[in-house]
Amino acid sequence: MQKIMIIEDDAKIAGLLQAYIEKYGFDVYKIANFDCVLDEFHAYKPDLVLLDINLPSFDGFYWCRQIRKDSICPVLFISARDGEMDQVMALENGGDDYITKPFYYEVVMAKIRSHLRRAYGEYAVKAEERILHTAGLILYPERMELAYEEAMTVLTAKEAAIIEMLMERYPRVASREALLEKLWDNQTYVDENTLNVNITRVRKKLQEVGAVDAVETVRGAGYRLNVPGEEKR
Repeated sequence: MQKIMIIEDDAKIAGLLQAYIEKYGFDVYKIANFDCVLDEFHAYKPDLVLLDINLPSFDGFYWCRQIRKDSICPVLFISARDGEMDQVMALENGGDDYITKPFYYEVVMAKIRSHLRRAYGEYAVKAEERILHTAGLILYPERMELAYEEAMTVLTAKEAAIIEMLMERYPRVASREALLEKLWDNQTYVDENTLNVNITRVRKKLQEVGAVDAVETVRGAGYRLNVPGEEKR
């Protein structure tokens, strides 16, 4: 049974979310002590987190950063704040998606299932682990790990998906439209900044393993891998 943690200080919303999600066979845990969010996260070990922004003591951005120090589980922000910068901040601080209140519970459930599929492959055929080798990079999609030369880093689900597409398209360009479709195929509209933020995060992860300036922006087209020392064929 997969585990969902709700970090929401509106007791009514948290209770309704819990009841709805439990109907689909998930184990759901609501945070009660908002001073000990990280302790409860480690104790419960959720597979996915629903996280509000406006919380007592520290906001959701803070708690998402703390979670990201130890975990790559999907974090879905749920908030009444519908400003563009709030959504950008959520992604920049480690979130995987952003759901604006008021929301349809069916949409929340669909997003939960989608992110669980992407993160853990619950509907994928269990086979030999995939390993992608391109331009000196080694990607382990199921583990969400990236290696280059002697270094390795852990990725979020969206970072892994972006790098996978860039590697698959190399040395061709991965268009912005293709990247958006791969990452957010269940949404009819995604703000341009959303992809920009995730590309920035991918660049940082590549830099962590020593692949500096490895993502080239092709104006009017999209993005392309440009790993130093690797010839394009």
